[in-house]
Amino acid sequence: MSHTLSVDYPETFPDALHMSRAEFEREARLAMAAKLFETGRLSSGQAAGLIGMGRVAFLAELGRLRVATTQVGAEELEGDFAAAEAASDHPQ
Repeated sequence: MSHTLSVDYPETFPDALHMSRAEFEREARLAMAAKLFETGRLSSGQAAGLIGMGRVAFLAELGRLRVATTQVGAEELEGDFAAAEAASDHPQ
């Protein structure tokens, strides 16, 4: 079962952004999916599926929107820094 989300927007928005109505609506759907991915609420596959796009194409679009394609948490990043420091202390 699926549900439909409807968003009202002023008819001037597409023109103001130099887009057709279809382009504007595609961009709005993509922005929503990208934000849900960026915040970790959806995986890349889920976000892509939400808007009817393939995962690889979705990941490519993220670059255009300046959204990182990988999500690294603070704990994981701290672990990576600690491992890098340990490795530099003991060169092989």
